[in-house]
Parts: sequence; C-alpha cells; structure tokens
Amino acid sequence: MSLDLAVRLDRGDFALDVAITAGAGEVVAVLGPNGAGKSTLLGVLSGLLRPDSGHVRVGDRTVTDVAAGVFVPPHRRGVGLLAQQALLFPHLTALANVAFGPRAHGVSKREAQERARGLLTDVLPDVSGLVDRKPAQLSGGQQQRVALARAIAPGPELLLLDEPLAALDIDAAPAMRALLRRVIRDGKQTAVLVTHSALDALVLADRVVVLSGGRVVEQGATREVLARPRSAFAARIAGLDLIPGVWAGDTLRTDDGVVIAGRRPQAVLSAGETDGDPGTGEPVVAVFPPSAVSVFADEPHGSPRNVLPVRLASIEPRGDVVRLRAAPRPGGPEWLEGLAADVTPAAVADLVAEPGLDLWFAVKATEVQIHPV
Repeated sequence: MSLDLAVRLDRGDFALDVAITAGAGEVVAVLGPNGAGKSTLLGVLSGLLRPDSGHVRVGDRTVTDVAAGVFVPPHRRGVGLLAQQALLFPHLTALANVAFGPRAHGVSKREAQERARGLLTDVLPDVSGLVDRKPAQLSGGQQQRVALARAIAPGPELLLLDEPLAALDIDAAPAMRALLRRVIRDGKQTAVLVTHSALDALVLADRVVVLSGGRVVEQGATREVLARPRSAFAARIAGLDLIPGVWAGDTLRTDDGVVIAGRRPQAVLSAGETDGDPGTGEPVVAVFPPSAVSVFADEPHGSPRNVLPVRLASIEPRGDVVRLRAAPRPGGPEWLEGLAADVTPAAVADLVAEPGLDLWFAVKATEVQIHPV
C-alpha cells in the first residue's frame, strides 16, 4: 500500500510540518537528530497524535483528514509497529503474542494460531521449543523476532519501524537486520523506518528523508543521500564531514568568509546527466571523509590544502583508529562543531592530544567533493 502524508502539528515551541510519500512496497528511512520530530511523525502515522491540519492516506484509505473531520483510531488503521523494545505481553506465550493481532481483528482462534505458528517458523530458527515460552524465557534477540512476527501477523498495510535494532547486542543485530530485510522484501511491505544507523538505512530502505526542526531538509535515494549528503546530520550519520557555504566561482565560501577548495561540483539531473556548475552565490556543501583529514599541532604550510584551526572536543577510539572530534576555538565559526579526523593511536600520542587542545585540521582539495544543495 502507498503512503501519502502532509500534516502540521504544533506543540508549544515545536512544529512538525512535513509531507512524505511512499510507493507500494517502498521502505522510507526517516533520519534526524534528537528533537527533529521523528517520534512525533510516528505518532501521527499510528494515530496516537492528531495533527492540527493535513491528511494521512494509506493506500486508498484516508485515516486522517483534519478538514473533513476524519480520524481513524489506532487499532483500526491497518498500521503495525515494531519498536526498539519488544513490548510483548508478559503473561502470554510467544504463540499467543503473535496470534493476538489476528484474533483482535476477528480471525478464529485456530486460524490465528496457524498464522502465528507459520510466522514464528519464519523468524525463529528453532521454533518448536520456543512457541510456548513466555517473554521472560526468551533472549532479547528472540523477543524482538517474536515482536516482528506480532507486528506483521494482522497483515498491516503500513509497517512502522522505530529503531528496531537499537536495543539488540552486537551479535544479535546483524541477524535481525537480515531477517527484517527478507520479511519486508518478500512481503512487499510498505514501511517507515526511524533509525540513527546508516547501515540500517542502506540495508533496509529504498529512500531516505532527513528531518530537522520538524521539517524535511533532505530526501532522496538512500545511497545518493548517504554518499552525497546535503545536511550536517546526514553527513554525520554517513560518517562524513560537511561544511556549508555558497559557490564562489571555483571554491566554496562560508558565511564568515572561509574559502574551501575542492573538486568542482555539478548539479545532477534526474536522468543522471549534469548541467554544469551552480551559479555564483548558490548554496553548496563540501563533503569529505574523516580519514582524509590530517591533524597538526602547528599550522601546516606547503602543499595546497584546506587548513582549519580547531579546538579538540573529544577523543573516540574506533577500532584501529582514533576519531578526534573538533569544536570551534573561542569566537570561531560554528560549522567547525563536530568535524572529525581519523588518525592512528601513534599520531594521538605524538600530538599529546587531549580535549581542549588547539590543533589544525588539514584536508587536501582533491579529497573534498562540493555538491549543490
């Protein structure tokens, strides 16, 4: 079933004002920082929140239309929810948990149990010994698999996935991610996925929508958005650094006059062709990986590069490398906040790096891609 949403909801100082569509069988990932409006959006879709204006249509059904006075209650919307916590009924077995939805929709007990058993067989490798267990007797990963079966058992027209892998440990998450992909793809399920994980978006979603301050600031095909982000949050979730500015003929120029050199941008058209550089003064962003950033204790000179004075905000071990996260020096530009450099542990030792230290981030122009916004 397709999804068509265009709503506004005011809550004190915050307003959600978005329009989102999804084709039948399409998975849309919703990304955004805390407070962007992701949970509010899910509340509107599920019927837990009433918008002040606008509509929500799932397939051919209008489930919310403020102007027409239409508001279908949550249990009659045909919407399923899988949250980061399984939230299974603690007094019911796995089988009874999954059968609950169909039974609530008028399906006979026998048919509901047959459907539940079939779904549990799909999501649990060894279902025979688990169907009669209650949630407390299941592992976290097993509980989440049962919760997935319960969410799809009533045959929802729209599936809402609210950080479904966030509470799983590092061993259980990959298997659950693969299972979600198979279940969604095989069932041609239309879904909205809220996540902070670039990997979840890449594996599960066809398209990405980025929210900030209750509004859509970026959207497009998943791989395109994560490879060529236009917003700071999308860049960060994709593991990239981003600097906003305007096109100055052959460089990016920030609002405070800093010049960033990079590879020449081209505006990409829907057919994949290009129409040349953006016009002077048009908004662009410079994007580069933290691995391309060199870090110096003193200002470097010599080969052409972009050199940025920063103050070290944090040191984050990441496997074989260490991520140095930047902040502006006093009076420095705000866009330096959060820029990252990945360096070796030996480099950290050589720098005698610790939070609060003034450093220089440098990145060669050849490593910087500049994209129109």
